[in-house]
Amino acid sequence: MRAAKFAPLLSACLPILLAAQTPEADLRHAKALLHSSLLVDGHNDLPWVIRESGKPPMDVEAYDLRHKTSGDTDLARLRAGGVGAQFWSVYVPGEITTGYAKTQLEQLDIALRMVAKYPEALQLALTATDIERARRHHRIASLLGMEGGHVLENSLGALRAYYDLGARYMTLTHNVTLDWADAALGTPRHHGLTPFGKAVVHEMNRLGMMVDLSHVSPDVMRDALDATEAPVIFSHSCARAIVDHPRNVPDEILKRLPRNGGLVMVTFIPSFVSKAVMDWDAPMNKSLAGLAIGSSEFEARKQAYLATHGPSPRATIRQVADHIDHMREVAGIDHVGIAGDYYGDPAGTVQGLEDVSCYPSLFAELIHRGWRDPDLRKLAGGNLLRVMRQVEASARRIQLERKPSIATIQELDGAKKD
Repeated sequence: MRAAKFAPLLSACLPILLAAQTPEADLRHAKALLHSSLLVDGHNDLPWVIRESGKPPMDVEAYDLRHKTSGDTDLARLRAGGVGAQFWSVYVPGEITTGYAKTQLEQLDIALRMVAKYPEALQLALTATDIERARRHHRIASLLGMEGGHVLENSLGALRAYYDLGARYMTLTHNVTLDWADAALGTPRHHGLTPFGKAVVHEMNRLGMMVDLSHVSPDVMRDALDATEAPVIFSHSCARAIVDHPRNVPDEILKRLPRNGGLVMVTFIPSFVSKAVMDWDAPMNKSLAGLAIGSSEFEARKQAYLATHGPSPRATIRQVADHIDHMREVAGIDHVGIAGDYYGDPAGTVQGLEDVSCYPSLFAELIHRGWRDPDLRKLAGGNLLRVMRQVEASARRIQLERKPSIATIQELDGAKKD
């Protein structure tokens, strides 16, 4: 009876007691939790790193993940970080202007060959059930996420082909505004989605491909949430109320996620996380606008800026946790996830989150703040698994109702698009 009498008091005090743990105890707690939970990361650019930084470039065999790489990702560090499932971004820069489909196919090929090279560690996953199966086999479930609808070249047939090759989400835009959707960092032309853009969303729903809104304008976010028949994701974004970066998610959108069922996967990109970094980055980003990431001109201008302005300020783990706390407060615990967006440059990362081995440090910070294990498990991967299952269930229903769309942008948007 006495224990029952004091149980509510103990429960209320638990966050305070947890916050009183030592940093070492918090880290041990975090590692144990991630060992027994599923951590799903929403975005890692390793296929592009292999394409651009491999020696020679694009050589999957030469870029050996069984040894420590010069970047931020390899098998040992994925294991140390507790990663159970990874969306590998098959990114194609919108700034290249030509060869979108060719480059996208090459990126899919690199990612698929990379997964096949390490059967003892990686396992291709196309469904939520596949993720769970890979975990039972002690392998990291490997999923593919496309970054930028420019690679469709305005073709729903291409969208279906990419799905058949394994893509399970598509970011509607990257940094460049399309014929049918405005990008957050692009010039607004449509103030949302065009009719063809809504048809893209509907066909993604029919296929069971997650609609990713990470790079789009707020108007496109609103239109996509109005149009979609399934939960959406933001595969790598932060909270705009904390850092007013165009790539972050406004509170008005976060408040709509519970009704939609989707989630935001909080990312570690320093300029999204820290206002000081964003302000330092702004002049450089203006200079780099329109250049493909990794191009010789891009790197030359970046190095010139660094030589003039010195090193960037550093974002911190605590600031990342601030974004996560804000998302939980505004959208709810069921609508937040994790996405490191590691892209091969440990120097351009959040302090303390330099590579994929560092996820336990972030979870230790949340434990220190009083987060409880059930909520941490949702954040780690439970929410993403739920979203995938709901997207898959919606697709099964929709496929009974309608056939693949043969709509064209000329038919739906009127004027001919190039």
